[in-house]
Amino acid sequence: APNTPVIDQAYSKLSNSITVEWRAVPGATNYMLTAQDADSLIETIVKNSPGTVTGLKPATLYRITVRSINSGGKSQPSPFRKVKTVLAAPILSVRSLSCDSIAVSWKAVHMAAGFSVSLMRSDGLGRMLKQNTTNTSLIFTNLDPGALYTIKAYAWNANGMPGDDFTYNQRTSPNAPVDVKVAFNSGALRAVVSWMPSEGALTYSVTVSSGPLKLRCNTSSASCTVPSLQCGSEYYVSVTAYNDAGSSEPTDAVSLKTIPCAPVNISIEEDEPGHLLVSWSGVTLGHYYVVFVKSDDGLEVHCNTSYTQCHFQSDCGFTYFISVFAYNKAGQSPLGDVFNYTTAPCCPSDFRAVFTSSDTVRVTWAPVRGADLYETRAAGGSGVVLCRDTATACTLSALQCSTAYNITVYSFSEARGSSTSCAPQHVATAPCSPEIKNISKEGLSIISVQWQPNNEEATYVVTARGEAGLWHCTSTRNSCTLMDLPCGSAFSVSAIARSPAGQSFPSYSIPLETAPCCPRDLTLTEVTQSVTNISWSVGRGAQTYVTTLESPKGQAKCHTLQTYCLLGCITCGTNYTVSLRAISETGLTSSCTYRGYSSSACCPSGVKLYRLSNNGIRVFWRASDETINYKADLHGSKGNFSCIPSSCLSHCDITKIPCGDVYTVVVAPVTDKGPKLTLFSSFCPKKIYS
Repeated sequence: APNTPVIDQAYSKLSNSITVEWRAVPGATNYMLTAQDADSLIETIVKNSPGTVTGLKPATLYRITVRSINSGGKSQPSPFRKVKTVLAAPILSVRSLSCDSIAVSWKAVHMAAGFSVSLMRSDGLGRMLKQNTTNTSLIFTNLDPGALYTIKAYAWNANGMPGDDFTYNQRTSPNAPVDVKVAFNSGALRAVVSWMPSEGALTYSVTVSSGPLKLRCNTSSASCTVPSLQCGSEYYVSVTAYNDAGSSEPTDAVSLKTIPCAPVNISIEEDEPGHLLVSWSGVTLGHYYVVFVKSDDGLEVHCNTSYTQCHFQSDCGFTYFISVFAYNKAGQSPLGDVFNYTTAPCCPSDFRAVFTSSDTVRVTWAPVRGADLYETRAAGGSGVVLCRDTATACTLSALQCSTAYNITVYSFSEARGSSTSCAPQHVATAPCSPEIKNISKEGLSIISVQWQPNNEEATYVVTARGEAGLWHCTSTRNSCTLMDLPCGSAFSVSAIARSPAGQSFPSYSIPLETAPCCPRDLTLTEVTQSVTNISWSVGRGAQTYVTTLESPKGQAKCHTLQTYCLLGCITCGTNYTVSLRAISETGLTSSCTYRGYSSSACCPSGVKLYRLSNNGIRVFWRASDETINYKADLHGSKGNFSCIPSSCLSHCDITKIPCGDVYTVVVAPVTDKGPKLTLFSSFCPKKIYS
């Protein structure tokens, strides 16, 4: 038998196999590879190295041996190697959630510590997306709609060794079609819907809906024809794209409006002599209407309007033939019924209305042939004012202010009766005097004035009159705002109303007082570390003042008739907000805010002096605040000396002091830019050193 082979290396690249490499044995014709685990033993005969044992279990530890074979028999097994097969591939379940996302999930893999999933377009465009995860699902987003993607996944063990991979192809659902266009054929009542094709879409579904009615058309092309539409209907058209991954979102609905139906309920009346009023019921989807009027002498006129009525000029005693058509962007409605109408007797001409006073108007007109009697009617306000006479003039009195009147003169004859459609003349009386209801303060120097809006289409002017001058504001509503009124001033406020018809009498005046002025200058001076003097300039209109210094540690306040005040209980080293209220004689108050105030830093305590050698002195103290630095000063007849300790220290040394002198020692707080104010050091206690 041949010699025993020696294994160089054994490894697993697939979950069901292990590959073994060994040194060739002289005289061996074949080799037997053996893989054994706790439950099974698998043998494989190979010709030479390397050889592979297959049919193994994933993620399983095997003992691998090799035996050489020839005609004389088998060698002894080689020293074994322990090799674990790699992890099995995760079995993917893939679906497209939307046109730009794909969801990937899989069952847990035995011994897997994590998974790696990569995705790339199958046509090689774009970049590859790769995600590592310990979960059993993930979602790829921001993908191209309708594109085919190749997904590859594998698991790895706790040592990071990758296992078998699994590949799956999945297409994203298509994007919604764009550039949807609808072309309507008004003659055939049908529509052609077209759109730009979506990438990856196989078929399209067109939905045309109007209320509960839905029409559908399925096609693989980029257009579709929808027949049998109805007049006067609005349809909403949307298109959905489909492929094997699902459907896109429907496109935004495109509105399709068909031609309107013929107008109905047509009525004709003579609203005044010389004018015909043609009206009708509006039809669905009718954007505008055209009325054709043809007189019995062959003359034809027409009216184009977006409303449901039209006025035409007419002559007395004529017969007119009238037809109405509706139009929209889709086209013209079918022809409806044709009507005829005979006009009433003529109305008086050269009609004039002139105001002779604020509540009286005189009406005159030219005589009308064949008229036996005239009636003048003024309609408006709380009723109707009538005047009947055979003369061609009439005076109407007792009219109301701010009232629009329609004044009409009718002519009567025994043969034809009255002319009931005579054109009125619109006359408006001067506006009524407004009544101020309320005056309120909305802000500093801003006053809102409200009144009863007892006029239509009137402009109101509010005037504030005082020693400081005149201020005005104008409004067409029931209020306006007087801006920039000077503080501490008294005014008389009144209002008037103006309209094209004239101007009202002024309202009753209302007195107004503005809040007192805030003092412009305010000065704070420290008297001691706990007492501060505040002084200010006079605020116009103010009788008393309330000053306040406030901080989280407390508040100091005083109320005075003077322009100064002493505030006690001030805490050293504290930031205060400074405010002042100016109060008028009638109790009006102005709240004034000024720049904040910081009291001087607190002096240290426990100052002690120790003599050093070489004519030196060490100064100790207890800091009132760890964030404050201090400076020690020595003042004597032979010179002045100082020292500033390093940060966070509470002592410093002064050396080379002339002997035989008496010194005054002061420890005072300093800022980063040097001592605060020279005054602050005077608040701190002094020590005498000899």
